[in-house]
Amino acid sequence: MKNRFMLCFLVLTLWLFLIPFVWSEQTSDKDTFTMALTGDSIITRRLSVYNEPSFLKMIELIRSADVAFTNLEMLFHDYEPYPMHQSGGTYMRADPALANELAWAGFDMLSRANNHTGDYGVEGMRLTTKYTVAAGLVNAGVGESLPEAREAKFLETAKARVALISCSSTYPDHVRAGKTRGDIPARPGLNPIRYSTTYILAREKFETLRGILREIGMRVPEKGDSLRIFRNRFIVGDKTEILTELNKEDLEEITSVVRNASRLAEYTIVTIHAHESDKSRFEPAKFIVSFARAMIDAGADVFVGHGPHLLRGIEIYKGKPIFYSLANFMLQNETLLRLPPENYERYSLGPEAHVADFNDARYGKDRRGFPATPEYWESVIAAPVWKGKELIALRLYPISLGFGKPRTVRGRPLLAGADLSKKIILDLKRLSKPFGTTIDFKDGIGIVRIPEKKRGK
Repeated sequence: MKNRFMLCFLVLTLWLFLIPFVWSEQTSDKDTFTMALTGDSIITRRLSVYNEPSFLKMIELIRSADVAFTNLEMLFHDYEPYPMHQSGGTYMRADPALANELAWAGFDMLSRANNHTGDYGVEGMRLTTKYTVAAGLVNAGVGESLPEAREAKFLETAKARVALISCSSTYPDHVRAGKTRGDIPARPGLNPIRYSTTYILAREKFETLRGILREIGMRVPEKGDSLRIFRNRFIVGDKTEILTELNKEDLEEITSVVRNASRLAEYTIVTIHAHESDKSRFEPAKFIVSFARAMIDAGADVFVGHGPHLLRGIEIYKGKPIFYSLANFMLQNETLLRLPPENYERYSLGPEAHVADFNDARYGKDRRGFPATPEYWESVIAAPVWKGKELIALRLYPISLGFGKPRTVRGRPLLAGADLSKKIILDLKRLSKPFGTTIDFKDGIGIVRIPEKKRGK
């Protein structure tokens, strides 16, 4: 028995030892630069206590990259700040010590602009910055003013300097950072990228809408081809369609930041938190596609989307990778310690109810929402490899967050098993096809084909 234990121990040790060796063997040139990119991290529990081989192998994958990124969709504080009258959905808060768990896992850079940035007001945002910076993590996307929230933040590594610009199109309006004219202080908050939406309707449907609005007492023009309703614009067209358009001021200001950062760093990452879609939740809204390509045009080397909690397609645009959504890295929103009354009132829950009761009401005891949808619990770690400014490889490592497991377990990532890995990569292959991207499934991971003509050869 003792010999069998020692043999297992030696095999596990050798396996873990070989992970960084395998990565370095694949990218042995000292001039290469590796990244580990993930989606949303909603963390409420410690990571460092676990020791499954598939978990430790995943952690070593992140640690062995030259830079590792995640979107922090969590606030760290001890309930000093009060909850705002409006949140990003669930009021997110976790133990400040968990900032060190992210550093333990190997992360270097965090995007902070998302719909939960302002759940506990400005002080919640500030305290989160305090604890994550103390843990050695670079933050981008929030600040004491709009210019500060917009600005790039930089990571120094032995091989290269990396810039990160973080913004969000999905957020409660109170958390949008502002400017000052010098007479009153600027509003602290996040870096927004605003957009407008136009709904195109065929004439018959448009006139039906006009009639309904007039019938319920709304003041709308009796004639014309355009209507404005609650900030939404409806126009007559040949077919039903939704058009989204970027706010020019936001686009110009963020573009200037990216242009500056790309001349101050070897690699520039732009990241957006965006829930918006047009027809399917798996497809990004048109303004997101336009924004991503504009950021590459401005000098970004990588564009990372997150927010819908689902994987979206990958595009190689002018030789640079665009990830329209990397879904979740951690999804532990069911094990929050406390929630404000507003969350309970939404489900007619009284003062005797607690977090578990809220979860049961919200998700119908796991029969709807996140717990009932497998795709929310499937994702990848994207690993671009660079040689100078040239993307020479892009690997996708499938991860599972434990669909179907109890809420005390699910939400923590592990490298996915063989069958699930194949399913995840085939799904991503299908979602990426409209962007002209080909993905192969090989040796349990996804390999993105980088077109030769886009590699400068």
